Amino acid sequence: MGIVKAVCISEQKGTQKKNIGKAQLIEEFGLQNDAHAGKWHRQVSLLSYEVIEAFKAKGAPITDGAFGENLIVSGFDFKNLPVGTRFACNDVILEMTQIGKECHHGCEIRRIMGDCIMPREGVFARVIHGGEIAVGDEMTLIERAD
Repeated sequence: MGIVKAVCISEQKGTQKKNIGKAQLIEEFGLQNDAHAGKWHRQVSLLSYEVIEAFKAKGAPITDGAFGENLIVSGFDFKNLPVGTRFACNDVILEMTQIGKECHHGCEIRRIMGDCIMPREGVFARVIHGGEIAVGDEMTLIERAD
C-alpha cells in the first residue's frame, strides 16, 4: 500500500510541474490540464516519495514536480516492479508501461547536482479507468505482471 504525497501538473510543456493537491485522471489520456497528457503510453509519471527524499538529503534544492512527475507516492519502489503492474487509487486504475526515460538536454537538476533520478527511478503509466486522485489518498497494487 502507498499514500499519495503530491499530485502535479504543468499546463505547458517545458515548464516545471507544480503540486495542485488533487486532479481528475481521464481514461486513456492522463491528468486533466497536464501538458504531457495524451493518447500514448506515458500518460502519467510516478516517482517514489522515499527516493525523492533521499535525493533531497544530498542537498538537492527541489520541490514537488521538479522531475516532471505527476504523482509522488510513498510505499512503493516503482522501478523494481514489472511493466504491466496495475495500481488502484479510489476509482482510478493505472497500468505501468515504462520504467525510466532519457533525461532531456538542459536538465536543471542534473546541471546543479550532477545527477537526476527520473531516468532510472521514474515510471510511466496509462490510465485504465479514470477518476480523482488527491494528496493523502491510498494507492494499492492490484495486479502484478509476471
